[in-house]
Amino acid sequence: MQIKDVLLARGNGAFFYDDQAAIRSGAMQDGFIYVGQPITPGFDFIRLPASSLSIGLVLTDDTIVWGDMMGVQYSGAGGRDPLFDPNQLSDLTSRIVAPRLLDADASHFCESCKRVFEPFEHTRLPLALEYGVSQALLRAAAHLHRSTMTEVICAEFDLPVPTSRVPIYCQSGDAREINVDKMILKGVDVLPHGLINSRQKFGVGGQTFMEFVKWVATRTHEIGRQGYHPVLHFDVYGWIGQEIGLQPQSVADFICKVADTVPGFTLNIESPADFGSTQAQIDNYAQVVSILNDRDSSARIVVDERCNTLEDIRLFAEARAAHLVQIKTPDVGSLADTARAVLLCKENRVGAYVGGSSTETDLSAQASVHVAVATQADMMLAKPGMGVDEAFSIVGNEQNRLLAMLNRRRAQEENIG
Repeated sequence: MQIKDVLLARGNGAFFYDDQAAIRSGAMQDGFIYVGQPITPGFDFIRLPASSLSIGLVLTDDTIVWGDMMGVQYSGAGGRDPLFDPNQLSDLTSRIVAPRLLDADASHFCESCKRVFEPFEHTRLPLALEYGVSQALLRAAAHLHRSTMTEVICAEFDLPVPTSRVPIYCQSGDAREINVDKMILKGVDVLPHGLINSRQKFGVGGQTFMEFVKWVATRTHEIGRQGYHPVLHFDVYGWIGQEIGLQPQSVADFICKVADTVPGFTLNIESPADFGSTQAQIDNYAQVVSILNDRDSSARIVVDERCNTLEDIRLFAEARAAHLVQIKTPDVGSLADTARAVLLCKENRVGAYVGGSSTETDLSAQASVHVAVATQADMMLAKPGMGVDEAFSIVGNEQNRLLAMLNRRRAQEENIG
């Protein structure tokens, strides 16, 4: 027995849970809040402070390793799990998961996840629970093996120990202009997200959005260091479909029009449209991808909504229904499945983006770094929060410390050899 007790602690996510349906329906902002009635079940207000639940595993040597459970910003939207309820998760963890953990072999990460996350009453455990518990199990395995979490993933999935960094993508929140400047000055690899989540931000015919894209590209030249050339990545939350129409040809035409305004840049467009179901999303996104490829466009489609679990990711990747898949870690569940998702994307020659949400915590962000680096994802999200500085520091520094440790270990092994 390697786990002798289980602790729970209430906590805070780094941002807020938002009712996407209410925002799409026209809810207006008043300062930081949204005014109006919520639509998505579970929301008492359109914007709620994000909560989290920490789980601590007390190991036999009295070391305590932690993981954090939480939902994503737009919980209950796009086929996702409902709004995070710490009371429900605490009860389920205490009654069902804790006894399983006490019997788990924590030195074997994937096997312990498989056993601990067995369905309860023929129903899969909440994905937020899987996410937080798997973080703690990954840290436990690393502690027991006296290694990094990255090395645990590499050993479990028979991967070479990585030597290369993974590009980091930052998100701006609503403070777009100021945060874009921060990203450029810090030399962020992929920027700025933009939070184009309302008709006001997208504009009639997408004009407001196109002007913002051009401004971001111009700003990188104005204040960026010499040679700085980031990937431009914008999340439009389905507004191309909402404003331009849900025909794949129309969506592709608009995206090409945007790409033509920023020649020389790779342009990622995340969630261009919501076609209402996973299968409809796959069928229509595949058409948009095909049109862009035939035109040799510099634009790439990134899927988020309707692509949540490992099985969803498999369907999108096999259908080539995106150029890049966001592996939204709290929605995927277990970090073992996040690793599987990256490898599945690679097998199908689709880009893998280890993402997540602004509502996460420092602990979940750091654990995600290890999975992204171990699997050599194409990019990873700077998280948690919307402030740029904190998230870029947490994720970037964790990656740099990790690579320094791996380089030292590699040098030691070479000297011994």
